[in-house]
Amino acid sequence: MGLPQVSPAGIRFGVFEADVRAGELRKSGVKVRIQQLPFRALTVLLSRPGEVVSREDLRQALWPEDVFVDFDQGISSAIRRLRDALGDTADNPVFIETVERRGYRWIAPIHPLEPPSQEKVLVAAPVPAKFSPWRKLLFALPVLALVFAVWIFRPSYRSARAGAKYGSASASGIHHAANREAEEYYLKGRFYWNKRTPESLNQAVDSFTQAIVQDSNYSDAYVGLADCYNLLREYTLMPASEAYPRALAAAKKAVELDDHSSEAHASLAFVSFFGMWDAATADREFRRAVALDPNNANAHHWYATYLLTLGRFDESLKQIDRAQALDPDSASILADKGMLLWRAGHRKEALRLLRQLEQADPDSVSPHRYLKLAYLEMGEYPAYLSEMKKEALLLHDASLSAIEEAAERGFAARGERGMFDGLIEQQERAYAQGKLSPFFLAQTYSREGNTQEALKYLEACYDRHSEEILNIDSDGTLNNLHPIPAFQQLLAKVGLPPIS
Repeated sequence: MGLPQVSPAGIRFGVFEADVRAGELRKSGVKVRIQQLPFRALTVLLSRPGEVVSREDLRQALWPEDVFVDFDQGISSAIRRLRDALGDTADNPVFIETVERRGYRWIAPIHPLEPPSQEKVLVAAPVPAKFSPWRKLLFALPVLALVFAVWIFRPSYRSARAGAKYGSASASGIHHAANREAEEYYLKGRFYWNKRTPESLNQAVDSFTQAIVQDSNYSDAYVGLADCYNLLREYTLMPASEAYPRALAAAKKAVELDDHSSEAHASLAFVSFFGMWDAATADREFRRAVALDPNNANAHHWYATYLLTLGRFDESLKQIDRAQALDPDSASILADKGMLLWRAGHRKEALRLLRQLEQADPDSVSPHRYLKLAYLEMGEYPAYLSEMKKEALLLHDASLSAIEEAAERGFAARGERGMFDGLIEQQERAYAQGKLSPFFLAQTYSREGNTQEALKYLEACYDRHSEEILNIDSDGTLNNLHPIPAFQQLLAKVGLPPIS
């Protein structure tokens, strides 16, 4: 038995620091009382962030081979005491997630601590003599941007803009934190969340986590955490099967803490439908969110995507227009409006909007993703492959890159037929490795006219609870499946209205 190899200088997570050499846990620099076994369990989990650590792994790390105790009780006790030390809970985990019948998983962002001696050297390092004022300004701009973002999101500023994105104080109100530190972490989290990149979303999770550590009853911080997990499964490689349960737990906690929070009800509505396929709860929660704050742009935005999925196009466009009016500068609202317009049949307007967004911000994922699907439906395959390549690069998705490269080689060699052969071969490989949803194979097979294989993979979507299946009635690549009874039966199983 031995401790796992964690950075000798220790690990920071939230406001905590774990000093592995000294066997100490500190919160905001103050030593936290923790016994040896819970601390050993902490080092095991920190050594494998994001992975499921089995109870057998913990047993081997916590006790020597020649010791015989009630291991199950001992592990449960160690994890319980560790959660107590961190202020964490099993029902609404911020740090340690219980994976039923498998073990435990560390879910919070972690950061290695630099040795003190290195920190001193960095602080003491002189600025080069020829470091021009303009260059100093260049390095200061990102910091100034973050400070400005925190300033504009502060309560007094948000109250002054009552008619804008965050709504009027009389409707849902501003949900103040118990202390300044918690609110500052929350505001930083919102700044990063709005950027919607893989890196910024993980930074947002870190900030919201630190806000919760500072104030465990801060509803808005739990909303932020739920919103992060609702997006991480889209913008990163985090599986929806991991992201949505975390989002659901955080959203439920937010509503429990503040039932009058429009933001909390909107987040719960989103995960209830897209994660749990519970349309009745989602509809109730969306209506509650909008009633509490008619000026909540996120509520109108997500309500629009929900209505689209149900085929209620006119209502969907009305909601997205309302969201845009409340937050006209939101790139995510505009991108989703492009997708809504496309699926509602307003194709020229949709393409014009999505191309404008792509040109304005080439690093935004959504315009590339939506244009990719549009070009596939249109049969504009070079443009389709180009957008797929851009999406894969932005997501750092090696599997998607391999699929695009295979399709591009096939298209260069044998045109459309070669492209579909390349797509299917590489998609089948990624699917077998658990790196691709069966929905994308269903799209490819349907597009090339193989309805039997397309239906097989849609059934696999349903069996695996793949979130993409909620798009089957509005995805144009699947239109040739609509008359088939098996497809109509699948719609009913998912809980979507029939297509006439």
